[in-house]
Amino acid sequence: FHAAADFLHRHRYTTPKKLCIMGGSNGGLLVAACANQRPELYGGVVAEVGVMDMLRFHKFTIGYAWISDYGSSDDPAMFPHLYKYSPIHNIAPHPDGAQHPATLITTGDHDDRVVPLHSLKYAATLQYVLGSNANQTNPLIIRVET
Repeated sequence: FHAAADFLHRHRYTTPKKLCIMGGSNGGLLVAACANQRPELYGGVVAEVGVMDMLRFHKFTIGYAWISDYGSSDDPAMFPHLYKYSPIHNIAPHPDGAQHPATLITTGDHDDRVVPLHSLKYAATLQYVLGSNANQTNPLIIRVET
């Protein structure tokens, strides 16, 4: 994903400010992780009903069924791998002063597959960690469908 964004920038198809990424469910996990890892590449992120807590996803609703896809943080061998890209656990002020991209997180308050706590916790953590940073002027917002 990052390589594709780098390619688009390098060959002047777009600029970071104009490149927005969007994904839902597993794709929401992907775009949230990408924004945390390389915020300078993206101007905007739409993360729809993403699995954002990779350490606890299997503890809620149907999440236990995804262990075959992701592994389980209950397995000591898997824990460091899941932690490394878990969106909720990798939000931090960017050392070079880069802003987090403008971010819209969406969820539904009755979603029985990707429980809303993923999006709610991600939005709360973004706003807590980055929202008061003077360099962070891009919006960090959530929309909850009822």
